[in-house]
Amino acid sequence: MADTSPQRVYRAACPGCGAPVEFRSAQSAYAVCSYCHSTIARDDGTLSRIGKMAEVFEDYSPLQIGASGRWEGNAFMLVGRLQYKGETGTWTEWHAVFDDGASAVLAEDNGSYVFSQPTELGRDAPPADNLRIGATTSVAGKPFSVASNLPVTLISAQGELPKLPPLGAPFAMVELRSSAGEVVSVDYSSQPPLLARGFAVQLEGLQMSGLRDEMARAESGRRFSCPHCGAPVEVTLTSTKSITCRSCHSIIDVTQGIGGALAHATQDEPVQPLVPLGSTAQLQGVQWQVVGYQHRMGHEAGDDDESFGWEEYLLYNAKRGFSFLVDAEDGWSIVKPTTGAPTLSQDRRFATYLGQTYNLLYAYQAETTYAAGEFYWPVERGQKTFNRDFGKGGNLLSMEESPKEVTWSSGGKISSDTVASAFKLQDKAGMMKRGDSGPISPKGGGGAWGCGSIVLLLVVILTILLVIKACTDNTPSGYYGGRTSGGSYGGYSGGGGHK
Repeated sequence: MADTSPQRVYRAACPGCGAPVEFRSAQSAYAVCSYCHSTIARDDGTLSRIGKMAEVFEDYSPLQIGASGRWEGNAFMLVGRLQYKGETGTWTEWHAVFDDGASAVLAEDNGSYVFSQPTELGRDAPPADNLRIGATTSVAGKPFSVASNLPVTLISAQGELPKLPPLGAPFAMVELRSSAGEVVSVDYSSQPPLLARGFAVQLEGLQMSGLRDEMARAESGRRFSCPHCGAPVEVTLTSTKSITCRSCHSIIDVTQGIGGALAHATQDEPVQPLVPLGSTAQLQGVQWQVVGYQHRMGHEAGDDDESFGWEEYLLYNAKRGFSFLVDAEDGWSIVKPTTGAPTLSQDRRFATYLGQTYNLLYAYQAETTYAAGEFYWPVERGQKTFNRDFGKGGNLLSMEESPKEVTWSSGGKISSDTVASAFKLQDKAGMMKRGDSGPISPKGGGGAWGCGSIVLLLVVILTILLVIKACTDNTPSGYYGGRTSGGSYGGYSGGGGHK
């Protein structure tokens, strides 16, 4: 006999094994039996078995079914999860149910989280093929840009679910982002497509309780032998999709788990980061740890002869997610991936985000040449993007565009002395000096001919001398000297990276 409680909880026996199956929301049409993994559909109080679901993979997330929190004053509980696989790895969406039975989704986004609820497009959704990366479309009368358009598949599910795409069957997943910091996902696994609209959140802001115990997760371990040299490799972050071997420096892809064969790529001539991996520092009031490092090269579009390089340190905080500390020839900066997407002017010389307009500084091709540590996206040597950097005083925006996704990061300049002091690298302070003259005023600074102008003049003179030397040495001019690096203020934020 089925039992319906006053709290709108529906319980019935699994048609596959007889174990109890529970539905907390009237919007939940499916469930996966926790005992026999039967996929169960609910129709007017009747349960029917429609197949069997693969077991969920261990994603080492702090979230789990039964964890609870509050969103805008309303209590919710996580009751199910869907695990997807795309071109850039796997990710999880958690089904949240409110006390009144309404549902929402708590999903991964650029190493952070987005809390979304069902929404309407205000018109028929166009075919996924019509939503070109970087194009603008309208959602409920507001402009959104197409940030990603990827084929994905459902690989496993658990618990109570409002939707259930066919297992293993590819479908399009499109993400739209606005200059107000919103994200809309368009799920083409059914017709009409399902839409959800949300904003970035932090788990501490959701007042989450019942999260997985950190010690339990640590004891379960993510250790394996390097597929290239056999040395032990240990994954320490829950969201890691790529990691490098400390012994042979190979880049290892862990997006498919660590139980079977692991894809890897070797790296020659290891690079020693100026800021060591594992270092900790308090920057902008947050305690960060350096967990990843990339060296990247760039060149202006149409000018392959003039190259410039910069370095990106991936910073991690358990409650704040990820940020990037960027070391470019024209200064240091610290930035974080955005949830929304700035609006570009028609000529792409201006970008508007959260009510502020930024001017184009640089446009260039970028390529990853070396990586070390752990990353929340699949890193590869030779990864290429087209970048645009924008600035407004000391505030920065960086756009990175690949064939399948556009990602943005925002942040600001930081002085080299601050970086050296925060990481207790005062002995390297001279090596960390860059083309900046110190912190840049948020208002853009004054125009007086002072120390900053003198430093700039010295940089110009030094650049000229380096170019002359490069020519006389018969080496490619411009390599680390032909121009000050525009740098990538945000770093590569995932190449598929919202997941």
